[in-house]
Amino acid sequence: MLPFLIIILLYVISYLIWKFVFGASHHFIDNDNSKDPLPGDYFGTIYKGGFVVPLLLTAFFTVIVFIIERFITLGKANGAGNVDVFVRGIKGFLDRGDINGAVAACDKQKGAVANVVRAGLHKYAEMEKITGMEKDEKVIAIQKEVEEATTLELPMLERNLNILATVASIATLLGLFGTVLGMIRSFAALANAGAPDSTALATGISEALINTALGIGTSAIAIIAYNFFTARIDAMTYRIDEAGYSLTQTYASKGH
Repeated sequence: MLPFLIIILLYVISYLIWKFVFGASHHFIDNDNSKDPLPGDYFGTIYKGGFVVPLLLTAFFTVIVFIIERFITLGKANGAGNVDVFVRGIKGFLDRGDINGAVAACDKQKGAVANVVRAGLHKYAEMEKITGMEKDEKVIAIQKEVEEATTLELPMLERNLNILATVASIATLLGLFGTVLGMIRSFAALANAGAPDSTALATGISEALINTALGIGTSAIAIIAYNFFTARIDAMTYRIDEAGYSLTQTYASKGH
């Protein structure tokens, strides 16, 4: 429920910004926000984008907040040191048969990769003490332990990515929706006024297009962030698979 509460809070903040910052009277002719914005005043122009603007601001702030959250979470999941160096170190410990050294390296590294490797190492040590099982069965047991530990870590790595993906999909649509509403208002006002007014039409169109700009910009940021974080998670998963493969192969060649 926490992400949804955060989004609701962001909507409240967005509405207040739209109403009292963009809608402040000094951005408009005669200090009246029911009139046209001052020439070149983009705050007033954004305000005139209508009720869709707070929704677009909410989408934008949501993207920013969850990008920061993902950076922090994936940074912690990455661990204290370089993951590639850590995985190579684990391979060295396994080649020397130093399980305790490998576990100590995991405790020092921390993070998702280290958690999975530690679980596999404990199973590795357990299998070495068990008699009455075939080596192939022990290798399968170690592999299964690594897979189960990976399954437990993945939800934490992928959490809230669906929010970024959703915002990436709907932000542009919200922007276009706001633009269409703005265009309808602009042409309806011209129709009621009678004689065409090119200045009023240009102002109305610019107000409407603000929504499209906000929507496309937010969507672009969300798509870039989603692909970036997905690539980082894939790389981390690859390191986990690599370390797990080293565990099983080492046991297959040296275990008993």
